[in-house]
Amino acid sequence: MVIMTTSFFSCNNSKSEQYVEKKITPLTNHWEVAIPNQEIPKGLSSLSAVQCGACHQQHYQEWKLSTHANAWTDLQFQAELKKESSPFMCINCHIPLQNQQEYIIKGLINGDIYQPVKEKNPHFDKDLQQEGINCSSCHVRNNVVIGPTGTKKAPHKTVKDTKHLSEQLCISCHNAVAIITPTLACTFQTGDEWKAGPFYGKKNCISCHMEETNREIVAGYGERKSRFHYFAGSGIPKRKGLETKMLNGLEFYPQKVKANYKQNEVFNYTLKLKNENAGHKVPTGDPERFFIIQFELKDAQGEVIAANKYRIGEVWEWYPEAKKLSDNNINPGEERAFNFINELKVKGKYILTIKVTKHRMSEETAKYNKLGSDYPLFISIFEKEYKFSVN
Repeated sequence: MVIMTTSFFSCNNSKSEQYVEKKITPLTNHWEVAIPNQEIPKGLSSLSAVQCGACHQQHYQEWKLSTHANAWTDLQFQAELKKESSPFMCINCHIPLQNQQEYIIKGLINGDIYQPVKEKNPHFDKDLQQEGINCSSCHVRNNVVIGPTGTKKAPHKTVKDTKHLSEQLCISCHNAVAIITPTLACTFQTGDEWKAGPFYGKKNCISCHMEETNREIVAGYGERKSRFHYFAGSGIPKRKGLETKMLNGLEFYPQKVKANYKQNEVFNYTLKLKNENAGHKVPTGDPERFFIIQFELKDAQGEVIAANKYRIGEVWEWYPEAKKLSDNNINPGEERAFNFINELKVKGKYILTIKVTKHRMSEETAKYNKLGSDYPLFISIFEKEYKFSVN
């Protein structure tokens, strides 16, 4: 498609017409396109998770605690959307159904991501939009409900498709690697990390993040195999007061501490961390995530006399060009040791505290995005305290 536009310019006090050719280029990347508008499956009155929850009550309550349920309303994401540098396609992972999107994107003017050709979506559902990644995001395609069994007992038409409901569905969002503009990079490589790791072919995203259980899918219909729908992950809630399930890939192996040490003895402590459970790197996904390992040695009065801090995560430079400066994420199966060394020169009682925290982003980034104090930035995942004496 070619659009001829007319513009006027002044030259020697006269007006002339200038025709500029604008070509509409198609969308070629899968992450540029939303899931096409879906008709409500026969037997249902809505695509909303609320309706699903009327029968699938446990699944619904679990989903409400997930980050999927907050994918659109997340304060960080909304702050990013307001930036001029935010292109149209960023919403496709956070509200994947076209029914949730106000506009349908038909193409790009001359391939420019900041000039999408938009038309009003007649099926736009504002309430559905607020649900982020809901039940229909995964379970409705071609206007029918997709399930793991294709049961005939449901009041709605259900089609069995375990290939669709596989890790490939997860990876469609959780593995996006693209340099959109020189200052905008989308880098979520969890799928690639899993494929390169020791669990590939043995465990997948669903094995860990949707743990298997036996229960009633619908009350009164008897127990059968099911999966939890918390989509357990980082465990950092999207807002204060919201409980969310954590799935921690790390195991901690703290060193023992003696009750007594000699004056001038060198105190050498080691905390070992091992990425024992995750089939991908830790941290993974958002490049702004990181861990802090903090050691503090305090005297009898509680004063910190020595401290040490380590950081695990990527470091990026976003301007004038987006590029990764460093990456010390822990690979699957990798063990790493963190040391605290101090010469104990003064007699007395001491306390060593160790704390490992998992962070969504830095405080500087949160302030830049004006997220406020109600947006949790981190959680503590390991704490240990040792009391000992120096004689």
